[in-house]
Amino acid sequence: MSPAPAAGTPADIHTYTGGCLCQAVRFRATGPLLAAATCHCRECQYLSGGALRLERGAPREYHYRSAAGRRVMRSFCADCGTPLFGHTEDAGYTVVRAGALDEPARFANQLTVWTASAPPWHAIDTAHPHFAGNAPS
Repeated sequence: MSPAPAAGTPADIHTYTGGCLCQAVRFRATGPLLAAATCHCRECQYLSGGALRLERGAPREYHYRSAAGRRVMRSFCADCGTPLFGHTEDAGYTVVRAGALDEPARFANQLTVWTASAPPWHAIDTAHPHFAGNAPS
């Protein structure tokens, strides 16, 4: 098995496409995959259902302050309500909802965060790293 390319190398850059249920919004994201993660924080529980460019449509945006006080922007389809992507102030990356991708099966969970907020009925996959809060940087 050959070693994985270093993050940010051309071999690490991929293009991902996706959109909403009604197809009014389409997007293309190009860049390295930083992580495929499951988050159990309360904000993601409420909202769940690189370079990013809209190909069609204009998603609506919801802006708020996180529990940590950082400004957050969440985008969703104005017609069907599908959550699409989000960005946290100073994060340096955009979170794309796996369910909005055209090929979500390309991704496997690599870590789970905010397990302390997970509902008691949710089984945490302990085969991957998991953290009670954010993953350490």
